[in-house]
Amino acid sequence: MQKFKGTGVALVTPFNADKSVDYDALERLVNFQIENGISYLVVLGTTGEPATLSKEEQLKVQQKIIAVNAGRLPLALGLGGNNTMAVVEALETQDLSAYDAVLSVSPYYNRPTQEGIYQHFKAISNASPLPIILYNVPGRTAQNMEPKTILRLANDFKNIFAVKEAAGDMQQALELLNNKPKDFMVISGDDMIALPITLAGGSGVISVIGQGLPADFSKMIQLCLDGNEELAYELQHKMEESIDLIFEEGNPAGIKSLLKKIDICEDEVRLPLVKATDSLQQKISNFIDSYK
Repeated sequence: MQKFKGTGVALVTPFNADKSVDYDALERLVNFQIENGISYLVVLGTTGEPATLSKEEQLKVQQKIIAVNAGRLPLALGLGGNNTMAVVEALETQDLSAYDAVLSVSPYYNRPTQEGIYQHFKAISNASPLPIILYNVPGRTAQNMEPKTILRLANDFKNIFAVKEAAGDMQQALELLNNKPKDFMVISGDDMIALPITLAGGSGVISVIGQGLPADFSKMIQLCLDGNEELAYELQHKMEESIDLIFEEGNPAGIKSLLKKIDICEDEVRLPLVKATDSLQQKISNFIDSYK
């Protein structure tokens, strides 16, 4: 699954002022990624606000991205949840033929034990027609998927080939990198530590800021993969203020503010999310104006 090595981006879902999906902006966004060095696209990840999209909208967003992409980049579909049977049913009934993998988040809200997490992904592995990227994001799920659980899944199920590790814990990432099966991929889910994780042997990142600064961010990750640490850190330092800014008031409000500044889409989000404050929008605007 080397197609998922490098820089993936978790695409936003653009909205019009009336909160309807802006499919023209979605087309611009996808082309912007493809034309600026991004390696693969994640459809309906957390950044895409799928929790506030209707089933019909989710399907139309998928269809639009698939059509615009036209097979140019690999696609991963965000398909997870806290109802194991519902996820299994979706895997068994949805047309997934356009996708190369599924990105499946650890169950949220229920707060299962580590054994519960293992059994959840065992059921998903047995049902999935596609390879699986685990997604560990305890800041959203309220339960860390511990390295021993990830490694157990990686060793027991061959179609579980990667983890998007977004605990923000470098020690945990290193534990995974040091003990994983040879071909298992550790993908950073945290933009700020994507560089050290990749330099330590990770396979890159599934990024948020990458869709706003795709050329430089994807170049940075490739430099990491090539072992060019000095130039990679130069790009990291150039971009790191933007990473802090886009997460200052939550995701995806920040990245949508940046995307508005560069004329990709409006900065609209759906409740319970709200747009970035005027103060943050100004800081993001100032960053882009000074960015070289």
